[in-house]
Parts: sequence; C-alpha cells; structure tokens
Amino acid sequence: MGRFGNQVDQLLGTISFAKGLDRTLVLPPFIDFAKPGKAQMIPFEDVYQPKFLSQYLKVITLTEFKRDIAPTVWPKESRKALCWSPRESFYEKNAPSGCHAKEGNPFGPFWDYAGVDFVDDEFYGKIEGGYDLSTRGAKSAWNELYSSSDHPVLAFTGAPGAFPSKRKDWETQKFLRWNGKILRSARKFINETLQRPFVGIHLRNNVDWKGVCEHIHSDRKDHLFASAQCLGDHPQKGDFTKEICAPSEKTVIEAVVDKVGSIGARSVFVTSDKDYMMIPIGEALTAYDVKVFTLKDEDPFIALAVLQESDHFIGNCVSTFSSIVTRHRQYSYSQPRPSSYFGHHPRPDQYIPSKKIEL
Repeated sequence: MGRFGNQVDQLLGTISFAKGLDRTLVLPPFIDFAKPGKAQMIPFEDVYQPKFLSQYLKVITLTEFKRDIAPTVWPKESRKALCWSPRESFYEKNAPSGCHAKEGNPFGPFWDYAGVDFVDDEFYGKIEGGYDLSTRGAKSAWNELYSSSDHPVLAFTGAPGAFPSKRKDWETQKFLRWNGKILRSARKFINETLQRPFVGIHLRNNVDWKGVCEHIHSDRKDHLFASAQCLGDHPQKGDFTKEICAPSEKTVIEAVVDKVGSIGARSVFVTSDKDYMMIPIGEALTAYDVKVFTLKDEDPFIALAVLQESDHFIGNCVSTFSSIVTRHRQYSYSQPRPSSYFGHHPRPDQYIPSKKIEL
C-alpha cells in the first residue's frame, strides 16, 4: 500500500481478480500518508464514481457493505483474513504464526475504518499462481477452495493485484472516472487559467525518488514501477537510463520547449512532488509568449484530472502517478491522446520471442 499511483496500479489487478471470479468488489478506501501518524482513509467514492466502474463488474461501496451486507452475510464470528502464508507477529513474540492482518500502519487503521476484526486466518499459498488467475488451474482452484457459498467474503490482507500492474489490466483505467467535485474543479481551473492548446507535465523529483533512480544502468532488463509504459513489456522500446527515471533540468526544458513548439501550445501546466521548475521553464518559454501555471493549492486528484485533459502530456516513465494519466489518455477516448516521457527516446517495436527456438 504505497502512494496513490501504486494503489491504483494494484486496484487494476484487484478489479481483474474480482471480475475473473465473478465476485462483487467492495470498493476500498484510498490511503493518505500525507500527515504524520496513522494513515487516513479517503472513501473510494470521494475520488472515483462507482457508477462507471459498475459498468465493468459488480461493485458496492464500503459504506453500503458495512450497513447492508456484512451484518448478515459476514457476521463477526465468521470473519477470516486471507494471506499467502503464516508469519510471526512483529510485536508479540509469543503469538502464534498467522496473517496478523491488523498489525502496523496502514493495516490497522484500514481495517478499523472498515469496522472489521478477524477471528481466524486462511492461507491461499497452496493455490498455484495465487491471485494470478491467468495461471493454469488457478481460477478453478479458487472456486473450489473458496466457493461463494462457504466463503461469501474474501478479505485479503493486501490487494490481490500485481504490482506493477499488468498490461492486460490497463484498459480498465477507463472505468475510473473522477468524482464530480474533482472533475468540476479541474475544468474550472482549465477554463479560467489555462489557454489551449496546453502541455501538461508531471515532475517526479523528491529526494526519495532520486534514491530510487540512483542505481539504474542502461543494461537493466527488468521493470521498475511503471517503466513498462514507455519501455515495453520485455523491455524493447528503449534503454532504461537514469534520465528516464530522474530527468535533469536540461532534459525537462528541452522536452517542454519541443512540445510547446510542435503543437503551438499557449500555456503549460506543471505538477510535482517537490520542484516545479517554474522559473527555468518559464524563462525557456519567454520567446514563445507561453505562461506556466500550477494549482494554487496543490491537490493530487485535481492535478491528475487537469493532466488528463491536456493537449499533450509529458510524464515520468517510471512513475505510477504519471501512468494514471497515460492509461486514461490511451483508453478513455475514441482516439488516444498524445503522451510522451522525459528522457525517453523510443525505438520501433521489436519482436521478442517468448521462448528460445532451436532448429
């Protein structure tokens, strides 16, 4: 359970899991780590509209579940936590091994918010592939071992969705539509502040991110967070460089100036987790008579909604926050909206055989 982008990534896999088993998904709250102390919960419906997701699978809000379903379908004496395998308690040395679902932050606050205490544990590690229903036999194993009649509610200690998300689940992003208040605020900002066409950019440059990118080398072949969105699944669409993960000011300015010039942009919108680079970007665009803007009071949801509406989006290839925007732009419209990534120089798709073929 990480930042918002990571949570959405795992939500996509969770949606796929619930739909694959023909289960109703209880819409989880999003977890806000912004303030010190216990994590705060944000109701799903305060961020996204459930009615759009219900077009894809059966859903119910947590409030409705707690009020209307749980008391009869999932009584307190029947509530079991599901985890891969038993582990020792972090805090009680003499406690028996188990899921310990409510240990730590945000797990304790999450289940307290849901109003759930567990009386027992279930371990699903015996199912080959776990929650990956594409594994041969996994779906039938879930239906056999955890039938809806014997286990009407499956309560996982962690999201049953892959991280990073899998490409096959990305299109589901189109069913995640912003809450009306968020959408109205974003459109009001665009109409009153920005001039079209506008370029939207996301800069991921906080100190924690620099540590993530520090050890990247161009010969890296595995993925890091959302890097598959620009490098491909294997990866095959470019070299994994530090500039892709933590682009320099020079790289950022060159990319912004290039896109402003190529689309004839009249304004630029910036959001960031630390350095917005407003002054250097503004100075670089002086000759174009293009102004640079950001939200007066930073709100990540409104910022994402503005970025999704941009005429061109430039994001961070590795960032799951950026990937929310690019997935929406790719799958929510009849024609995909253009997106690119700082420091990424794409090469044509290459055929990557799944197995070595010997003749």
